[in-house]
Amino acid sequence: MSNPVTRTDAVFLKHFAMLIGFLMIVAVLLIALAVHIYSKNPPPENPDKQKLVEQRIAPVGGVYAGDTGRAAMQAAQEAAAKAAASQVAYGGTTDGKAIFGNLCHSCHETGAGGAPKISDKAVWAPRVAAGIETLIKHATDGYTGKSGVMPAKGGNPALNDAQIKATVEWMVSQVK
Repeated sequence: MSNPVTRTDAVFLKHFAMLIGFLMIVAVLLIALAVHIYSKNPPPENPDKQKLVEQRIAPVGGVYAGDTGRAAMQAAQEAAAKAAASQVAYGGTTDGKAIFGNLCHSCHETGAGGAPKISDKAVWAPRVAAGIETLIKHATDGYTGKSGVMPAKGGNPALNDAQIKATVEWMVSQVK
């Protein structure tokens, strides 16, 4: 029985194995060089690392008991309300169309919660007749009527009075 691998094939396999071995040694050397270089230059730390850790370990809720707890809970609610009021929605824009497109459209285009659709001018006529100041008051303070519910500031407490006024004026211009 003869050898199934010819002499030229055996030489090729020997040289190929040597080439693969050489490339593996080069790869290991390059990895070792990279580890050596980057061990002297550690990766930069996140400057917000401490803040992120504090957020992860912060308690989810609080326990309030008795009169002291009630006062602490009220103070926490007031602080949260002030924080929400200090933020300005939508970058402070007073473009009524942009605010409508970001917030109001979800109810006033679908009629959700009994909201008058922006496309239904007949439903808007008595509201417009009540006056723009009434509409602004209802948009700012909220409104519960026979036909539906309007949450205060459209459900976004970060809206300021100028933004609400601009949005109501834009909506009224669309339904006239």
